[in-house]
Amino acid sequence: MNDDKNEFWRKIPLWKGVNAADFLSHRWSGDDRLFNFLSAVLPDSVPYDKHSVRMQSREELIKDVLNGVRAATMTIRVTPYVLSRIDWGNPRNDPIFRQFFPMRSVMLPDHPKLSLDSLDEEGDSPVKGLVHRYPDKALFLTTTICPTYCMFCTRSYAVGGNTDTVPKRLKATAKRWDQAFSYIESQPGLHDIVVSGGDSYYLQPDQLRMIGERLIKTPNIRRIRFASKGLAVAPSRIIDEKDDWFRALADVCTRAREAYKSVALHTHFNHPNEISWVTEQACRELMKAGVMVRNQTVLLRGINDDVETMSTLIRKLADNNVFPYYVYQCDMVEKVEHLRTPLQKILDLEAQIRGTIAGFMMPQFVVDLPGGGGKRLACSYKSYDRQTGVSTFTAPALKGRDKENKVYKYYDPLLDVPSP
Repeated sequence: MNDDKNEFWRKIPLWKGVNAADFLSHRWSGDDRLFNFLSAVLPDSVPYDKHSVRMQSREELIKDVLNGVRAATMTIRVTPYVLSRIDWGNPRNDPIFRQFFPMRSVMLPDHPKLSLDSLDEEGDSPVKGLVHRYPDKALFLTTTICPTYCMFCTRSYAVGGNTDTVPKRLKATAKRWDQAFSYIESQPGLHDIVVSGGDSYYLQPDQLRMIGERLIKTPNIRRIRFASKGLAVAPSRIIDEKDDWFRALADVCTRAREAYKSVALHTHFNHPNEISWVTEQACRELMKAGVMVRNQTVLLRGINDDVETMSTLIRKLADNNVFPYYVYQCDMVEKVEHLRTPLQKILDLEAQIRGTIAGFMMPQFVVDLPGGGGKRLACSYKSYDRQTGVSTFTAPALKGRDKENKVYKYYDPLLDVPSP
């Protein structure tokens, strides 16, 4: 096998004998029992800090993760592909491990101003599971399941299974879908639908086709976006000939073009290490099928908050015809204060990266405003007091509930606010 198609998953002791056909099958699940997997894959000791000054035993790290699971708002769900991209010799400092495995020892107290539904999505939901915040766009939350759960998920109030700290409030039912479709069809000013959840990767192919066809047939809908992290965490599904999900997406795209409407896949890469030859092959298949792919990244402390990492990610995506769309300031959600960065960080990153890559491949650096103010360019703040860590924004395009006159506030992590 060529070096550029190495079987990287075989570095995991449990998977040394797994061939490419099995690993690349979407149906292959590996060993999903967390304690057993960690016990088998971790060495006797791992570095506790970046410089390996302090070491931690396997048992101590597993205990740290299990305590983190009990405190977290999201359950753990990680695909074999993601597991295969982690450096298990140094997991505490691995940018992929730190996104999906909660460690109680690194968690900081939540910011006093955050809330579980930090973006107030439920407040902008005319029917359950449909967020209509912007005049011409709505977010259709079709499912509550994802292939992999991110600790920093802004939708932790609804996505995944119940945790010790959060009972989930949104369920996928046929009745809820019908109510959402009825609302969409009743709004002539609504032209753009994001099909998300959860993750549209967990729609059955026939469900994906049904949703796509119904939206295509709805006269007022011109644009459809399927939101999925699947390309980043389970890219083999795109190239698995026995799986019909990709064909369903391609069929919907074809039907939309015939109706002079557009369909795009919006995905979610946060770090260059998530991209492998499997990803590249999946991206080629998407391009050959005429599927527009855009990426939305979340800025995370110690993971992608430096110029080299973010620039590399943007370029790798661009080289694979995935258009960098947004870089989000990490939302104010529970149990991820250690992953948030101050607003100044995203401002500095944009200033240093802009001009180093073609403008049409340059993402927008944005803040999704707490309280339902929507996405605003990070640099469009009205005020930013670095001593208190408070930035203010307005959202004049939003209407209803006096939003156009409201001042929205984003709060830097307390870790970055100077002591009085």
